[in-house]
Amino acid sequence: MYNLLISAGASVAVLLILMFSFKLVWWGSLLIALLVFIGVFLLFSRITMKKVTAALESAGKDLQGQRFEKAIRELKDTLKYGKWQIYVEGQLNAQIGMVYYLKRDFSNAFPYLEKAFFKNWAAMGMLGICYMKRQKKDKMMETFEKALQWTSKESLLWNLYAYCLVECGETTKAKETLAKGLKKIPGDASIKDNLENLNQGKKMKMRHFGDLWYQFHLENVAAIQKHQMAAMGGRMQRRMTARK
Repeated sequence: MYNLLISAGASVAVLLILMFSFKLVWWGSLLIALLVFIGVFLLFSRITMKKVTAALESAGKDLQGQRFEKAIRELKDTLKYGKWQIYVEGQLNAQIGMVYYLKRDFSNAFPYLEKAFFKNWAAMGMLGICYMKRQKKDKMMETFEKALQWTSKESLLWNLYAYCLVECGETTKAKETLAKGLKKIPGDASIKDNLENLNQGKKMKMRHFGDLWYQFHLENVAAIQKHQMAAMGGRMQRRMTARK
């Protein structure tokens, strides 16, 4: 990464100057060089991240305005900063992949999600689903397991993994996963209820997660629309009742 190389180059130059030009003792020169390295790295990192943050905010506004293609172009343009700062490329790939996925453009989403930052649990979840749809169960499990290593306190991630396991015919493994989730998040109602559902031979219930669940597109559009219309009808009925 360029920021690391520049910082290292600056610190080495300072070290050599202090030792050979100013005849400073080696440990003193090394200490000053280390401080230079930290200072230069923090400075360049701040400049880089400021540009990345500005691009993300602009893309976020475009997404809110349903300007998906413009948001994708902005994020792709920002990928150039991945050469400067560590993990930036993975974070941007995650965002690009998620935008494509939300558009249901799964073929374009997949290569970006493959390069996504492993701590972005939503992107990793989408990648796991892509593997599942490609009949790559082992890769799906590997992806979810990796995501859970870094994001073990996210209830939806545990439930999503279990849901995908059920879809792959691995109900026993799904129960074991939810049991592990309960150990990580004791008393979590969603994990507990879905574990009970599977033990009773029932389907998992995921709709209470709302938009966070629907973004993974694991229910068909008709089912989602039916649910949304039912919820809207319920709200309207409650309003009419209240007016009476």
